Amino acid sequence: MKKLFVFAVIGLLAQLIDGALGMAYGVTSTSLLLAFSISPAVASASVHLAEVVTTAASGASHIKFGNVDKQTVYRLIIPGSIGAFAGATFLSNLPGDLAKPYISLFLLLLGVYVLLRFLVKFRPSEERKQLDLSKKQAIPLGLIAGFADATGGGGWGPIATPVLLSKKGISSRKVVGTVDTSEFAIAVSATLGFFISLGWEQVNWLWVGALMLGGLIAAPIAAWLVQKIHPQLMGVLVGGFIILVNARTLLTSWLNQANVYPYIYAGIAIIWIAAIIFTLSKIGSIKNNQSNIDLNS
Repeated sequence: MKKLFVFAVIGLLAQLIDGALGMAYGVTSTSLLLAFSISPAVASASVHLAEVVTTAASGASHIKFGNVDKQTVYRLIIPGSIGAFAGATFLSNLPGDLAKPYISLFLLLLGVYVLLRFLVKFRPSEERKQLDLSKKQAIPLGLIAGFADATGGGGWGPIATPVLLSKKGISSRKVVGTVDTSEFAIAVSATLGFFISLGWEQVNWLWVGALMLGGLIAAPIAAWLVQKIHPQLMGVLVGGFIILVNARTLLTSWLNQANVYPYIYAGIAIIWIAAIIFTLSKIGSIKNNQSNIDLNS
C-alpha cells in the first residue's frame, strides 16, 4: 500500500512538472520504476500506459487555458506517433540507452542556449502567438523525439520543448501546452507498440493506476500554473531544468566518480537559482517601471 501511495505522489509531482515545464513525467516515473528493478521495456510500457490518461487530461486542460498551437500539434503527432511505435518495438528487442548520453549532450547544450536566450536576450515584444513550425521541421523532430521517448521512457518533452523554445520569439506557454497536448498521440502509439511486442501480462496495473491517479490530479493545476508564470521566468526554469536533467545522464554515463556528482549538481543548482533570482528582479523592475508610467499618464 505504501508503494502505491509513493507511486501516486510521484505521478502527481511528475505531471505537475511536466505540465508546467513541458517535460519530465516520463523521465521521473521511469526512473522510479527502474529503481524497483523493473526492466527498461516494462518500465517504459507502464509509464506510457499511464501517460495515455495523464496526457489526455493535460492536453484538455492546456486547450481550455489557451496554451496550445493546434497547427503545430497536428504537424507533430503523425511523425511522432510513427517514431514512438518504432521505438517501442525496438526497445522490446534491444537496450534503448546506447545513444542516450549523446542525445543528452545535445539537449544540455540546447538547454544552455534556451537559458541564456531567455535570461539575456528575451524581449516581451518578440513573443509570437504561433509557433510557425514547418512540415520539414516537424517530421524529423517528431520522428526523433517519438523514438527517443519510447526507447528512453521519456524524451518527447526533453527533445521537443527545447527545440521549439530555441526558435526566436516563441511563447514558452504555447510551447509547453503544445508539447504536452501532442504527447497524447505519442503515448498511445508507444503503448500499442509495447503491447504488440511484450503483451499485457507484464504490466503491473496497480502501479500504472497509481501513476495515473497522481497525474490526473496534477494536470489541470499545471495547465493553470503555466498561464500564470511570466514567459521569461518560464524560459529560465525550463532551460535550467533541461541542463540539470541531462547533466545527470552524462555524469552517470561517462564519469564513474560518484563522489564528485554532488558538487557538480550543487554548482548547476547555484547558477540556476541565481538566474531565477536575477530574472525575478528584472521582471519586478519592469513591472514597477510600467506602474510608474501608468500613474504618470
